[in-house]
Amino acid sequence: MPQFIDTAKIWIQSGKGGDGKVSFHREKYVASGGPDGGDGGRGGSVIFQVDDNLSTLMDFRYKRKYKAEPGEQGGSKRCTGKDGKNLVIRVPRGTILRDAQSGQVIKDLSDSEPFVAAKGGRGGWGNVHFATPTRQTPRFAKPGMPGQELEIRLELKLLADVGLVGFPNVGKSTLLSMASAARPKIANYHFTTLVPNLGVVRIGDGESFVMADIPGIIEGASEGAGLGHDFLRHIDRCRLLLHVVDAAGSEGRDPIDDLNKINDELAQYSMDLEKRPQIVVANKIDLFYDDDHSKLDEIRQWAEDHGFAYAEMSAATNQGVRELMNMTWHALEELPPVLVYEPEFVPEPVDKPVTEESITYRRMNEYYIVEGEWIDRLFASINFDDYESRQYLDRRLRGAGVFDKLEEMGIKDGDPVVIGEMEFEYER
Repeated sequence: MPQFIDTAKIWIQSGKGGDGKVSFHREKYVASGGPDGGDGGRGGSVIFQVDDNLSTLMDFRYKRKYKAEPGEQGGSKRCTGKDGKNLVIRVPRGTILRDAQSGQVIKDLSDSEPFVAAKGGRGGWGNVHFATPTRQTPRFAKPGMPGQELEIRLELKLLADVGLVGFPNVGKSTLLSMASAARPKIANYHFTTLVPNLGVVRIGDGESFVMADIPGIIEGASEGAGLGHDFLRHIDRCRLLLHVVDAAGSEGRDPIDDLNKINDELAQYSMDLEKRPQIVVANKIDLFYDDDHSKLDEIRQWAEDHGFAYAEMSAATNQGVRELMNMTWHALEELPPVLVYEPEFVPEPVDKPVTEESITYRRMNEYYIVEGEWIDRLFASINFDDYESRQYLDRRLRGAGVFDKLEEMGIKDGDPVVIGEMEFEYER
């Protein structure tokens, strides 16, 4: 059996857009063909897709970085560069994507629709876009937009209508094997179940529900004791809990004490779980050899006192199992559907417009420093070996009020100024 991994942290990055092309039309007998540089291709996106053949996040234990392909640079003759290939990451159904820093939900992957977690960067414009009557041979183009980067925490919460809870070795796995086609490992020792098991219980034509056998919970599970702490999260979505107890006390434990302890653990883990509807299931009734059923009466009374339904069965002999499943189906008909988490975190759009307002100004010793995303994008499009390109830079900086702001700050001719990654001596 593959190791069960239900949490992982990964880093994803969509592809950068391809740069625009600087190119000029060259053809025999055509003296001046003009600019014909094409646009860059869009970068590949990072897409998550549910795969029902997966049941664990094991694939993410060893590979933590995922990067989509960048777009290709534009070509001559106005040819657009090839788009980068999307990167598709396959995950089990029920996986929740959270922002690693804030913990906010990005997406609950409970449906089959692909989800674009990081959109590829837009391709840059080729120099064909920058031709004007006064600038007929532009020797610069726009770079491609960067892709998005995200650190994501993957969290698998099983999609099941019903969760089987209780102490180890009370018969949960046996019940699942009797009620469904699932074949969990069954043995007479604690923690036989090391991973959650799912089974589909069929009641009639078109009537079925999914039941999950959760590894046994012990006292202190909500604080990390035993195996229960790792798997309590898988009960979060369950609409109904079947709380199975060893009514016969075959291992020397008191079923009433077990009921109290397990419900205390559920309450400490989540207030929602404390209020989750339950059916208290008294198992192993085949071990009562006399007519004294006072212990069953105590369990029934405990369930009534706590507002829970009650049922009796022997999973080992299949006694009462069908009746319990019918009771469970009718209870589910009255309950809301499986919980799907709403998105809380929205990444910034990769194609968001950047304005002059992003420019920042500061003084550090004798240096005047101008920086910001608008500056970075502008400088990336400049060919400093070309006179017209440098003139274009000067016009854009003046139009954005950069020089006016520097003069307000007291800059004088000859003072050093750093704009983006370039250092200049200031001249009016």
